[in-house]
Amino acid sequence: MALSPAVEDTLKAIYHLQQEVSPPVSTSDIAERLDKAQATVTSTLDRLEAQGLIAREPYQGSELTDDGKTVAVEVLRHHRLLETYLAEYLDYPWEQVHEEADRLEHHISEEFERRLAEKLENPRRDPHGDPIPGKDLEPPNQNPATPLSACEVGDRVVITRVSDRDEDDLAYLADVGITPGTDVRIVDVAPFGMITLEVDDTEQAVPEGVAASIRVTVLNHDDPANAEQRGDA
Repeated sequence: MALSPAVEDTLKAIYHLQQEVSPPVSTSDIAERLDKAQATVTSTLDRLEAQGLIAREPYQGSELTDDGKTVAVEVLRHHRLLETYLAEYLDYPWEQVHEEADRLEHHISEEFERRLAEKLENPRRDPHGDPIPGKDLEPPNQNPATPLSACEVGDRVVITRVSDRDEDDLAYLADVGITPGTDVRIVDVAPFGMITLEVDDTEQAVPEGVAASIRVTVLNHDDPANAEQRGDA
């Protein structure tokens, strides 16, 4: 079934929203996620329902069917493989790979995807720490993680994932060395303000709103598995 980029983007948006809230998801939330008019999204949802890719509940919202979820996960696999390739082989800054991959993800063949994954040695995570679905298109496991904004002074944590939705935030975090796999210590938490972190023996300040978009694993000082946890990030 050949689907347009707009349709694939809508399925992917619903997939992401279903990871954040219990389905069904509202049309207004989908429209906000896509930055499109609600009437435009409603028209797209009508087509998706007719194609059996979503199920809709009156006055409740939309939910992916199994077929819809498969399409969404395949697009997600394309996207995250492309992000990884752009960062590792074309030297794109990590704040630019998301938008570029958004444009390319709809236009690669399955053979290209296979070769891309092989070239990258089948990576498990993209540059932002998000899991890359396997070739079986099973939805990736998103291991529970703590928002950095919820951590307390004195906590040592390892960065596991960073939201890719704001380029300016990503550029700043890269400049101060806050990327997946980095160990940091919480130095200070100002009420409704900045969170001060120790990164490589240097203190860096992160706004609370940015910290809320960063996921971490809290490290146990006495746990010898820390090194393994860092390697898995």
